[in-house]
Amino acid sequence: MHAWLCEDPTGVDALHWKELPTPEPRAGEVLLEIHAASLNFPDLLIVQNKYQMKPALPFVPGSEYAGIVGAVGEGVTHLKVGQAVACLSGTGGFATHTIAPAAMCMPLPLGFPMVDAAAFIMTYATSHHALLDRGQLKAGETVLILGAAGGVGTAAIQIAKAAGAKVIAAASSAEKCELCTRTGADATINYSIENLRDALKALTQGRGSDVIYDPVGGDLAEPAFRSIAWRGRYLVVGFAAGPIPALPFNLALLKGASVVGVFWGDFAKKEPGANAKMMQELAGWYMQGKIKPVIDRTLPMGEAKAAYAHMGSRKVMGKVVLVNR
Repeated sequence: MHAWLCEDPTGVDALHWKELPTPEPRAGEVLLEIHAASLNFPDLLIVQNKYQMKPALPFVPGSEYAGIVGAVGEGVTHLKVGQAVACLSGTGGFATHTIAPAAMCMPLPLGFPMVDAAAFIMTYATSHHALLDRGQLKAGETVLILGAAGGVGTAAIQIAKAAGAKVIAAASSAEKCELCTRTGADATINYSIENLRDALKALTQGRGSDVIYDPVGGDLAEPAFRSIAWRGRYLVVGFAAGPIPALPFNLALLKGASVVGVFWGDFAKKEPGANAKMMQELAGWYMQGKIKPVIDRTLPMGEAKAAYAHMGSRKVMGKVVLVNR
């Protein structure tokens, strides 16, 4: 097998494509032949030693991938050799093969393309858990989605529309706003040229949004929070902009608003039954055509560094996927 190996987490330049022995699965594990792996923001942080999970060195980055089961370890009965699965295990995806925990593998329905499967779990699970569980988004409510042209943003647009909500998508360029409209947003705000608060006021007749989905943080957080509706829910999803914002909590008091943390990874571990039910619903929505990952581009697995560079340019719309051809 071959893999992108991180032996020194000082950044993308320290990754090296290396030939390694193909491992054998142990009890509770499966060997996967990887067909596709998507690039997520944590995949950048982890090779910079900035992510909350710090794997033992050396490790293979690539948190999310899809492939075919090549071998099963002792005790694995729900997966079979030759079965197509998707997995989000945190590491291992940027390779030709990997060992994955069998319990973390999602069996794929017949006809589920590998590229879509590799771009599915993290964004859709995060967005579903955020909007429908933590945010309690209801049909007829209005949701503001920040960073709406990215992977989690486009997933959030689709899930909010499936729930019957009105979606206002905020992004940093006209091109990204056009993508959000094509993805299903009812209205868009180009915050590089529009004042976020003024635009929200106009779009909501001064009421504000019931739910704010924020994977960005940074300078947009406070103006968005100041525009939240009465009993609004501000979903803290991530900090793609870098700085962690300090929100003025007097606004939560005045608006009767909630600041709600979203950590899908621990939700999946602590509430596995609820997570499995959610994933089953999401897979059904995909097969019904209600949701579909937005793919920015696919690149050969050997071009992982180019994929990282594209993500770092902040021009990605949807997900970048690496494929083994």
